[in-house]
Amino acid sequence: MSRAFVKDQDADSSEELPERPVSAHPNDVTEAGLARIERALAAASEAYARAQAAADRPALAATGRDLRYWTARRATARVVPNPVDPSEVRFGTSVTILRDDGREQTFRIVGEDEADPAQGSISHVSPLARAMFGKRVGDVVAAGTGEAEIIRIR
Repeated sequence: MSRAFVKDQDADSSEELPERPVSAHPNDVTEAGLARIERALAAASEAYARAQAAADRPALAATGRDLRYWTARRATARVVPNPVDPSEVRFGTSVTILRDDGREQTFRIVGEDEADPAQGSISHVSPLARAMFGKRVGDVVAAGTGEAEIIRIR
């Protein structure tokens, strides 16, 4: 096919991917969170090497973006030791709350890249975690559109 029938933007558009946003918040992580970042970085590095070997430009663009993201996250990761005093909500604690609708939920406060609310972990920058920091058993915090009482801290 003649180059006259190919738009210039079509030739390079597959390599133009937006960067993955990197949070401006401190990159606090648990030890498990750091291990997770290191696994993701290794996987991204391997995928990038495979894409390079195959001269796969779209895959290079995608894996390069992931590699830059995980490299940045690893470079800024700061391991926060597990708290020794569970009398107050801190990074790394597991907190059980009783919502005003009667539901009891337990969440562990972790780093952004390791948070998974469906699995019981929330980011330290989430509104719920921020509302709970520094609180103790018996304190009431804003939780979504309602309130919740902290009933256990581990």
